Amino acid sequence: MARTARLLAGAGLGAAAARAAYVALTRRPPGLNGLPGEEVWGRTNHRGEPVTLLEGPAVVAGAAAAGLLAPGVEGRMRAAALLAGTGSALLGGYDDIAGSSSSRGFKGHLAALARGEVTSGAVKILGIGATGLAAAAIAGSLAPSRTGRAFDALLNGAIIAGAANLMNLFDLRPGRAVKVGLITGAPLALTTSGSAVVAAPLGAAAALLPEDLGERAMLGDTGANALGALLGLSATRLGRGPRLAVLAGLAGLNAASEFVSFTKVIAGNPVLNRIDMLGRRPAAAAHVPAPAGEAEKPDDAFRPAGDGVAPDPA
Repeated sequence: MARTARLLAGAGLGAAAARAAYVALTRRPPGLNGLPGEEVWGRTNHRGEPVTLLEGPAVVAGAAAAGLLAPGVEGRMRAAALLAGTGSALLGGYDDIAGSSSSRGFKGHLAALARGEVTSGAVKILGIGATGLAAAAIAGSLAPSRTGRAFDALLNGAIIAGAANLMNLFDLRPGRAVKVGLITGAPLALTTSGSAVVAAPLGAAAALLPEDLGERAMLGDTGANALGALLGLSATRLGRGPRLAVLAGLAGLNAASEFVSFTKVIAGNPVLNRIDMLGRRPAAAAHVPAPAGEAEKPDDAFRPAGDGVAPDPA
């Protein structure tokens, strides 16, 4: 009963804080370098309708506030959650605003690095990796030996970083990333000692799901990376065997995204497609199917259509 009360408190705080942050941010969008906030955070989808990236910062604000206030969370996990969530969000926000579509996916960014070009996606990949390791070190390990604790730090850091990137790869259709977060996060909230850590961002994301499904707002890299990182942090409270399985799954899906279109796979499965379409508006006019992997992102009915500043998947 106490666990349920803590979960509800964390989710409720996250939802209330996210809604309040969203109202405040959309009422007066913050500008940048002399640009008005509407231009910094606004995008146009291929329906010709405006959407805002401010859902992401609002979810992050809600998750951070609830993570600090939610009952039943040990101090180390609060600090780790704050670092994992806000660190991933800042790096994702940088890619949201400064990124371009010239390089996509791990292969694209690594190829650009080999040419001496440092892309915003490469900065994000390296930064989220470092943030994940730091958050894992702060959260600590129950392993009795120094070697075991070092192994756990590397394993847990990889889980946090891998989850942060993977959640962004699902942020390709209205509401999809939030649905994935709720479906995967609910079992973690019910079974791990870091339950309140994941309840807060899930509550925050669920509170803004109507805006996402209605194509008025989007998580962007800011929100998707943070949501994934916090889910990953909660998963680090599992036993070592389950964590190794989680990392294998994350690595496999991240690697598969370089060659396979998640959207095509989901559309081809009746059950997944029904879940994916739940609450969404009917598709707009037919368009040419996207190539394999996340190069499909710009032609999404929700994502911006080839405007050169669409959030990058990696």
